[in-house]
Amino acid sequence: MTTAGLDDERIILCLNSGSSSVKFALFQCREPKERLLARGAVERIGLQAGLLRVLGPAKEILAELNRDFADHNVAVHAALDALASLNLPRPEAVGHRLVHGGAERDSPTIVDPRLLADLKKLIAFAPLHLPAEIKGIEAVSRRFPGILQVACFDTAFHRRLPEMAQRFPLPRTIWDHGVRKYGFHGLSYEYILDVLGEAARGRTIIAHLGNGASMAAVRDGQPLDTTMGFTPTGGLMMGTRCGDLDPGILLYLFREKGRSVAGIEDLVNHQSGLLGVSGISSDMKTLLEMKNNDPRASLAVEMFCYHARKHIGALAAVLEGLETLVFTGGIGERAAPVRRSVCRGLAYLGIKLDPALNESHAGTISTAGSSCKVLVVPTDEDLMIARHTYNVSSDREGPGRSSSRDGTGKH
Repeated sequence: MTTAGLDDERIILCLNSGSSSVKFALFQCREPKERLLARGAVERIGLQAGLLRVLGPAKEILAELNRDFADHNVAVHAALDALASLNLPRPEAVGHRLVHGGAERDSPTIVDPRLLADLKKLIAFAPLHLPAEIKGIEAVSRRFPGILQVACFDTAFHRRLPEMAQRFPLPRTIWDHGVRKYGFHGLSYEYILDVLGEAARGRTIIAHLGNGASMAAVRDGQPLDTTMGFTPTGGLMMGTRCGDLDPGILLYLFREKGRSVAGIEDLVNHQSGLLGVSGISSDMKTLLEMKNNDPRASLAVEMFCYHARKHIGALAAVLEGLETLVFTGGIGERAAPVRRSVCRGLAYLGIKLDPALNESHAGTISTAGSSCKVLVVPTDEDLMIARHTYNVSSDREGPGRSSSRDGTGKH
């Protein structure tokens, strides 16, 4: 995990701030492994009937609170109050998941005024995510003035992509303005590669399939390409996002149908994907349950799998072959019918699924004779954030600090 000493134990809080929710996890980090103490979420921030729930390591409910949470500051303080009321240790450092770090940030970074200023300049690149994430950082600063905070960027992993993969076929001046493929889900990809270890050597495609979905082509640990592009809207078909789209469609909607920029943004991010095609739901589990009786659900599921299968073929071309295919994310880990459909027709890449292993969500779901190994690996982005934050805090402060239950930081 790091070069810190064996007795260098730290309590790390991980925060993932969304537009109307805050997810959190508390870890006890000590070489060579980490221990989850609690995780939870505050939901419906800024709306009526908010919910705060804290779960233990075995997913048992430790605390639950139904009330309104006016903003992210109130939500973060409520989450910290709930953790303190459970006599859990106060965090010594806080790691934040940030969807975007721009072109220059290629590793976890200590939060300071300069970083915050840089993040605010990037809001135009990620207007749906960065404002809430910045609010989460500011809320922690109010609760624990001076505490070490570390920004962990979903884009950092992809900064090692070859320039050819990062560029769009647009004029050079557009590149100079920062328009390029940034890629996302980087923390998930980092975690999967950590889990795979030596098994990640060779040509690997990691398919992070969830409500947001993307894939990455990795060779010997080096990313070569990814499906998401300038924003998390591009690439694969997703729960409510359209994925790759002919830009002429957007011009047509704007010019001929009078769609506003805000309307088009809502269309491609919140009305499309599984929800848009089915007209029923963005939830894959719901659509799988309905697909045999509702042709709209069936079409949405099959389109999702078709687009995923097509992107695997494209990324295999980038890799010049394929030795390992990894499914992760909520759909990738738990939807056996989706894995089966995605892999159908990929025998030319050496992919042969074992039906029984696939249905049981085994770690390896390919047959013994499959030249391409197909794996199911649960991701844990919170744990990746905890590891990054532990490493940064250890490098900054040196070994020897221990966790403390003194002071809840209550306001």
